Amino acid sequence: MSPASRYFDSAFAFLQANPAWAPESRRGRLGFTNGCFDLLHPGHVAYLEEVRELCDFLVVGLNADASVARLKGPSRPVQDEAARAAVLLGLRSVDAVVRFAEDTPELLIRDLQPDLLAKGGDYTPSTVVGRDVVEGRGGRLVLLPFREGHSTSRIVTRIRSSRGVTLE
Repeated sequence: MSPASRYFDSAFAFLQANPAWAPESRRGRLGFTNGCFDLLHPGHVAYLEEVRELCDFLVVGLNADASVARLKGPSRPVQDEAARAAVLLGLRSVDAVVRFAEDTPELLIRDLQPDLLAKGGDYTPSTVVGRDVVEGRGGRLVLLPFREGHSTSRIVTRIRSSRGVTLE
């Protein structure tokens, strides 16, 4: 399956292309996480691998370009959403990417009804958008440890200062 056939503009488009993952016909555990994923780094890769181990199919909600700019500032994203999706879909751990235009994935989570909602350890249960939706239908929230030393904002700062990127 080509990466383009696994990148969707909405939950509706994803569910139309993947009816086996609709809530009423699902046989496995649908996992969900989200983010900007502007410059993929080792922390992202490890995190996505960990999430994928907890589910049968992993959907990554990807902030649209305008959403990233609102959340991160006018100089972001560094890469457009098509490029960010292509990089994510190059990872074995990511089964599909669904773009969302809002600043939070709440509507996307409501539409997908995932069984597992994962976020990094820099979140607390009370700050995770969509937790009520997932837990309300018997699913679970998982907070995975945050990997220190890996930050897209830090990478951007190092590039702009001509210091390059290091693996730390």
